[in-house]
Amino acid sequence: MRILGIDPGSRVTGYGVIEVTGRLVKYVDSGCIRTGKGALPDRLKKIYLGVQEISQHHQPQEMAIEQVFMGRNADSALKLGQARAAAICAVFEEEVAVFEYAARQIKQALVGKGSADKTQVQHMVKILLKLQGDPQMDASDALAVALCHFHTEQTNQATRRGSV
Repeated sequence: MRILGIDPGSRVTGYGVIEVTGRLVKYVDSGCIRTGKGALPDRLKKIYLGVQEISQHHQPQEMAIEQVFMGRNADSALKLGQARAAAICAVFEEEVAVFEYAARQIKQALVGKGSADKTQVQHMVKILLKLQGDPQMDASDALAVALCHFHTEQTNQATRRGSV
């Protein structure tokens, strides 16, 4: 099974693809969709088309995406929400199942604490996927979302087996 992880952003959207076989996970691809400084609708179109192309190329069965975090700036949160929506809509044709995770949940799954910083997450992504170098920060975050989903599903399956 392939999982597409998305770290949404209105200017840079990170993506990461992993392949899962049983309990083994393998790195497939990662990178960033850079939208530039154009009007928001144009940037959303780039996100939509970029994620659609990645999905068609890698054919993931599931997509994991980071939830919107409401900080001090409501305008930024709204733009982030729109970027998330563009990414989610991009996989509808392929009928990819979509799962959402909070930033704290992702950090907890990878580092063991919800307050971990980006460099700690990047380091764990590198170790878990046995990467030679550090992936770009936004791509690393996207891979972290995919890994969080993998770990969450592993835990859910173990729990279901234990309760049957």
